[in-house]
Amino acid sequence: MSNTGKIVTAAVAGVAAGAILGILFAPDKGSETRKKINEQGKKFAGSVKDGFLKGKEKFNAMKDEFEDALNEKAGQLV
Repeated sequence: MSNTGKIVTAAVAGVAAGAILGILFAPDKGSETRKKINEQGKKFAGSVKDGFLKGKEKFNAMKDEFEDALNEKAGQLV
């Protein structure tokens, strides 16, 4: 894993841990705390899914560009 990937992973983990700790130490009833944790979990899962989909799209675009360049070079050799 590259350094950038490690930094992004650490940042995401830090944000998630901070959000959970902030909710746990808030002076709310248990039911409210569980509701907030559930909501934060859904938001986090959604953002991870969005990031994954964006990364997948970027990867596919780069793959297509590489294939096009490779085919172009192969055509020049023939």
